[in-house]
Formats: sequence, C-alpha cells, structure tokens
Amino acid sequence: MSGYTVADHLVDRLAELGVDRVFGVPGDYSLAMLDHVTHHPTVRWTGCTNELNAGYAADGYGRLRGIAALCTTFGVGELSAINAIAGAFAEHVPVVHIVGAPALTSQAQQRPVHHTLGDGRFGHFTAMHADITCARATLTHENAVSEIDRLLREVRDQRLPGYLVIPADVAAGPAESARPALPATVDTTDPEALAGFVDAARRLLESASTPDDVTLLAGLTVHRLGAGETLARLLAAGPLPHAVTPWAKSLVDESAPRFAGTYTGAASPPATRTAVEDAAVLVVAGVVFTDLNSGMFTQRITRSRTIDLAPRTAAVGAATFSPVELPTALAALEPLVAEVAARRDGPAPSEPLAAPTPAAGSAPDGEALSQNTLWAEVSGFLRTGDIVLADQGTSFYGMAPHRLPAGVTFVGQPLWASIGYTLPALLGTCAALPGHRGVLLIGDGAAQMTATELASVLRERIPAVIVVVDNDGYTVERAIHGPDESYNDITPWDWPALARAMGGGEHLVATRATTVGELRAAFAGATTSPDRVTLVQAVVPRDDVPDLLAALTAVLGSAPTPAPTSS
Repeated sequence: MSGYTVADHLVDRLAELGVDRVFGVPGDYSLAMLDHVTHHPTVRWTGCTNELNAGYAADGYGRLRGIAALCTTFGVGELSAINAIAGAFAEHVPVVHIVGAPALTSQAQQRPVHHTLGDGRFGHFTAMHADITCARATLTHENAVSEIDRLLREVRDQRLPGYLVIPADVAAGPAESARPALPATVDTTDPEALAGFVDAARRLLESASTPDDVTLLAGLTVHRLGAGETLARLLAAGPLPHAVTPWAKSLVDESAPRFAGTYTGAASPPATRTAVEDAAVLVVAGVVFTDLNSGMFTQRITRSRTIDLAPRTAAVGAATFSPVELPTALAALEPLVAEVAARRDGPAPSEPLAAPTPAAGSAPDGEALSQNTLWAEVSGFLRTGDIVLADQGTSFYGMAPHRLPAGVTFVGQPLWASIGYTLPALLGTCAALPGHRGVLLIGDGAAQMTATELASVLRERIPAVIVVVDNDGYTVERAIHGPDESYNDITPWDWPALARAMGGGEHLVATRATTVGELRAAFAGATTSPDRVTLVQAVVPRDDVPDLLAALTAVLGSAPTPAPTSS
C-alpha cells in the first residue's frame, strides 16, 4: 500500500467515531480494502463465519459502543446480511454496512460479472436497502470523501444503519490525508418549544404532593439517544418510583428501592401496574409500545396526566412541543422533580416497590430443572459488569421479570425478534466492552440458527457463560399453536460435543445439566474459571414456559383458526 487512499479515509473516520473493529466476511471485491483495516493502528478485523452472523455481531457491538461497522462483498454477501441490517433499523442501532463492489471500470462495461444478477445493472441491491437504512451512498472517485463523511454523520446522528457501496478501484483511489474532524451532533431543540414544555410540565407536576405520586416509565430510546446518565439524575432528584419496559431492561438500576419492576401492560405484576397506571403523574420517557413489549397492547396510560418524551417531541397531556430532543427534555425535568421532592415531609421511603423474584438456592440440588428454577439460578449467578444476552422466546421472557444486579447490561431483540441473534451478538457486545463477562441465554432451536459463530467466540478468547436451553424444539411456537406438530420439532444436538469440535481447547468447559445441582456446579466452575467459555446444555421440559411468556402466547394464540374450505 502506498499513499493515502479513500479506504484509509473511511477507516480513519470509523476510528474517529469510536469504532475499533470491523466485522464481516471477506470477498474478492473487498479484499484490497480490508488491507487498510488490518494495517490500521487502532481498528482490527473480526471475521465471522457468515454475513448474517457478522451483521448480528455488528448490531451487538453498536448497541454498546454507539456505532458499528460491517463489511461484506457485493450481492451474495450483503444480501446474506440484510436481515441483520433490517433488525438494526427496527431496533435503532447505528451500523455502517460497507459493501465492496466491482470496480467502476467493470460496471461501465455492464458485463455480467459474478455476484450480480447478470443483467449489467449494479443498483439493484442499493434499492433493496432503501427502506432499512437512514442513508445510502455509492462512491465514485469524485464524491468518495464527502459521501463517506455525510453518511457517517447521518448514521451517528439518526442512530440508524447506513449503506456504503465502495467499488474496488475507488477504495484504492487517492484521498486528502489532512481533513478536519466531523462536526459534532447538533441539538435541534427550539428554545421556545422547550420553555412551553417546561411550563406545562411544571403545572402538571404541581398536582403531585410528593415524588411518590410521580412514576417514570423508561424505554429503549433513552438508551439509544445516550441519555441514560441524564435519566439517572432525574430519578435521583426525587427519588422517583420507576419502571422499564422489557425492551429497556437494565436501563436503570434494578436493585434500587424505588424500582417498580418491568411493565408489560396487563401481564405486569400487580405492584408494577399500580405504580405505572395509577400514578398521579406519569413520565413516559423513550417508550415505544410494541405488541410483545406491552402485553399485546394492554397498556393503560391516561393521557391527561402523562408527560411523554419522544426522540424529538415532548408532550404534556394533549399539548405537544416540537422540536424538543429527548435528552434535553429529561434534563429540563430534573429541577421540576426536585421542586416536588422539596414538598416531601420526611425522608424518602426505603421499602422496595417491586416484589422480590424467586431467589437462587431455594430448590434442592436433586430437583429437575424447570423454567422457574433455571431463571432463578441464572439471576442469582449474575454479577456487576455482566453483559446478559437473552434470545427471543423463553430466555427473554424468563429473565425479563427478574431484577438484575446494578451494573448489568441486558441485551435482547423483542421487536425484530429474529431468533439466533444473540449468539453472534455475544461476540459483538463483548468486543465492545472488553473485560466484561458475557452471559448468553438461548434456546436450542434459536442456537441452531447461528451456532457456527460459537467458533469465533472461542477463537477470540471471549470470557462467556453460554446456557443453551434444551427444551426439544420451538417451545414458543408450541405455546402459540401446534404443540405436537412436526414443524415445531428440531433435530437434537449434543451441544457440549459440538462446542468441543469447534476448537475451544483449554478455553472451553462444556457440560450438560438436567438438575438444579448440576446447573449450580456448572456455574460454580464458571466462577472459578472466569476467563473461559463455559457452555451448559440446560435440559428443561419441552412444554414448560415462563409465566410471562405464557400470558403473551395465550393472547397470540387466541386468534380464530380459519375454517376449512371445500374444493
């Protein structure tokens, strides 16, 4: 490599935004560009076993790092990853998808080169990404540097994926090496709109005699907009009773006495429903009510006594103020909550609002594992600093009601709900926060979708505990419909043997647990060997489901079955 190139500029800009690795699968159209990644002083290449898994890994990295990079080859590679990019779009994760494309000289000749549809047209795949990215760019020699900067700014500021096509000859083209840093993100809040919001919010909060009359319900967008610390200061100003939706689990300190639990509409515990639905004033911050996030839209929120903060609007009752950015609105509420706190007579209550969840250690060692005992033992095993990834299904909804220790990060995908996501995301999240232990909770059916990425987890020497919940197939689907139908069956795998075959060596401990005692022994071994991967195949009854999931699937499965038709 000689001279400063467009590829160098791209990698330097990624590093400027905090990216220290690029996930992906190499392809001939991107190989020369990848040399600029592998030779970069701070950015490294992390190859994955396939492009879909690489996309999931980048998604996991982007959730915790604030932005991520994925590199695939044209056509076959990028379309393998497109499901992951759609999921990142749905769940507001900024991932820069870099696609190595045929050289412009080849495109100009409109020849049917490999990895294309053979029609001499090269824009098909850009069009396919139009609805699942916030910005797209196809680089030329003339626009490469400016388009890279534009796209990266939009991905950063909108917190959504972007799509960047870089032809092989453009990547190798020259670029100016000395350029100013990307401009900082601008707060677009209108001061007059903010003043109107503050005035309306103060009037509503005056109806609360103490902070215990004000509850805050927090959602995912608070995290995506980087407002977690602002939220913590607001809660402390009361302190306020507060709850989260399942989508935002671990956004707040769940060990705090004023934590009221995880709110899922009518499927919530009674104390959580009371705290949220009967509050004199309810602050709803960054919440998006989806079907699985709201108990199938059974949330009961009274608009007239609600302060509702969306990414760029703030509402008090029926009055909406815009543009007011969510972090700014949260900060503006802090002194108002302090005013309410000043009206409190005596110290803040110290008794916990949320009922305790089942504790680890209550079941005898010889008892067979069940959904209840499994999640109780898992929650008792967690420690501050862990990254917990719970795949959609029994793992996510088994863990959702359990209170997490302070400082635990919880990752799930309840909107896009692509099963198998969390195994590659384990690679990405642990790469984003080196030194933190990953705890992966995934069903056997989901794990079969992306099992090959276990090899990358072992290769990268990631410290992790992986619990494969062996319940003999798609138990979630069985609970919805067809409990005994063959389409919900899977081929059983010997997970410890599979993990050993992937080359973990001394870095791997793999076992099978059918009783509570066997699970405890596996967790004890993981505690004494924190730098290894511990894989546990945890066997539970096929039709056993967590209580929260049973409530949700009962609604999902209540739709009438179409009557048979005659022909």
